[in-house]
Amino acid sequence: MGKQVDSDRRHAAAVVLGELGRSHDYRDRADAARGLAGFAEMQEALGPLLELLLDPGDTFVTRVTAEAVLRRKDRIGLTIVASALAVADSNHSDWIHTALHDVFSISSEDRDNAMQLCEEMSGDPDDRVARGARQMHGTLAEIDPVLRPM
Repeated sequence: MGKQVDSDRRHAAAVVLGELGRSHDYRDRADAARGLAGFAEMQEALGPLLELLLDPGDTFVTRVTAEAVLRRKDRIGLTIVASALAVADSNHSDWIHTALHDVFSISSEDRDNAMQLCEEMSGDPDDRVARGARQMHGTLAEIDPVLRPM
């Protein structure tokens, strides 16, 4: 019973955050994105996160969403961002690339792991994911992280 209750609560939280992501206030949408990033593995979060990444009202929301999802530093987060990046206009694309720099310019280990995942994702059967992963890989390759192994 405990696992089901937790699952129900996570589902409810993702649904409520998705609703907040449709607010007219860009600050609410940005807050929703930060919260939804923690639920990115859930189907309920996927649609709202993709919408927030391509927010038509404010690119601040795009940047916050991209950064929050990329900070997961996992395949799920990278896949969501890649999917949005593949169809983003140049303005949204610029802010997604800025988020990539913000998240992966510190640790070479994090950047290298992300590059490896993007390399694997570039062969994804979903064309959007594959195209976005190739774009992200190119951006990551240009980043010179501050911290390197000794």
